[in-house]
Formats: sequence, C-alpha cells, structure tokens
Amino acid sequence: MSMFQPVSLASDRVMSALVSGLEIEFGPGAGATLAVRFLEAEEVDFHWDARVEERWIGSWDGADDEGLELDRVKVLGRLDGLWFVAIMIVDGDGNAHGMMGKRGFSRARDARLAFTDA
Repeated sequence: MSMFQPVSLASDRVMSALVSGLEIEFGPGAGATLAVRFLEAEEVDFHWDARVEERWIGSWDGADDEGLELDRVKVLGRLDGLWFVAIMIVDGDGNAHGMMGKRGFSRARDARLAFTDA
C-alpha cells in the first residue's frame, strides 16, 4: 500500500524534525533558534530540496566554476510553512550551486502565479 502526502506537509515535518533534533542535542528552547541559523547556512540546499516544481530557463553565464556548465532553473517550493519562488544555479548532475532572486509567499496561489510568470 502506498501513502501520498502533500509536499508542504513533508517540508513542515522536516522543520519539526530539525528543531526536535537540535533541542535533544542542545536543550529545550535552543532548537528553533539554531534551526534558523542552520537554514541560513545551508539555504541553497534546503530550498533546492524543498522544491515542488522546477523549470529550466537557460544556461548560466556566471563566473567560471571550475569548468562546470551551469543552468538557471526556476523553482516553486515550500519551506518552513512559506511558499517561495527562486532561480537556482544547478549543474548537470542536479546539484544546486547558488540561488538568486528568491521571493516568499504566504499563499500557494500567489507563488504559483509568480512561478508561471515569465
């Protein structure tokens, strides 16, 4: 039997697990504060992993990153209860290298409109 759940529930559960684990390690009350710092430090990876939809929008002609060919990918996702749309810089293996132009939304509809907007 398969079980399906919305991605938004999964991302909220990831945040709860992160906070819970940090509180176990560092004591009650520390989890939420440390989770925010952890998210800031690993912002690109968390947002890439929290994507619900993605759309290739072109190659990235930024600084030479050790000879890697990088692409720009527009993503729609939800993290920590908020929807977002961002442009991610991604290599051919699907690894995120950077993020540009992230916008946050409280409603899924607003995020979807921004995602579909050219």
